[in-house]
Amino acid sequence: MFKFITRRPFWVNLLVALLLVGVIVYVAFTLLGVITRHGQYEKVPSVVGKSIQEATSQLESKGFVTEVLDSIWDENLPRLAVARQSPEGDEMVKTHRRIYLTVNRSQPPLVEVPNMVGLSFRNAELYLKQLGLKLGDTTRRPDIAKDAILEQSFGGEVVKGGARVFVGSAIDFVLGSGVGEDEFDVPNLLGSTYAQAKAQLMNMGLNTAALIIDADVRDTAKAIVYKQGPAQYTHLPDGGGKQINRIRQGQSVDLWLGTKMVTLPTDSTDEKGY
Repeated sequence: MFKFITRRPFWVNLLVALLLVGVIVYVAFTLLGVITRHGQYEKVPSVVGKSIQEATSQLESKGFVTEVLDSIWDENLPRLAVARQSPEGDEMVKTHRRIYLTVNRSQPPLVEVPNMVGLSFRNAELYLKQLGLKLGDTTRRPDIAKDAILEQSFGGEVVKGGARVFVGSAIDFVLGSGVGEDEFDVPNLLGSTYAQAKAQLMNMGLNTAALIIDADVRDTAKAIVYKQGPAQYTHLPDGGGKQINRIRQGQSVDLWLGTKMVTLPTDSTDEKGY
């Protein structure tokens, strides 16, 4: 074998070696191009906004491989639609490239509703926006705290802080409308059940402030109002008779509940009449 090489002139052996190296390099680059699909490019179709099934079918028909990378929530997109893709649409990439998709969720995420009772309407509205919630219906009720949140509800039911609802849900508010201009006589609630007293107060645009329940009360529904503040009237000193107390819409009345009526002193002269 070596005699075959040494028998030829050096320049012939060098030429053969160079030709052999050239053939090897050409074959290697040719195979590399085949393996890497050099020169085989395809435009990526835009599939944003399409359903995941439609997007996958369209991409795979072009020779691409699809993979769902992440999911988000966008209320402006259909559920399970493609929200983003990488590479983006109309980019030129090699065939059989992997296309990563971000899909819109099938349902919005849950969020905790904070307790916004007592906040101003403006602050509550900003709070809703930060949480991805919407402002629903607003109604007003006479209350000394004008434009403050008196009650919050969802779907017609009062919702407490910590309850979980879907992002995008609408929260309804009852706002205080302030104190009315006209004065009227304080109603007599003594002897009424709590439900009756509360209904009467609401009909008159009044609120219940403090609710004091005696220790021996087992069933609030059966308890009666034996004391209220302000009282219906105030006894004047030195036997001067009694004076009807006045109140305005939006103001509050304190109620004491017990199992029986209590005889109160008749010489009470404090500002609330008890």
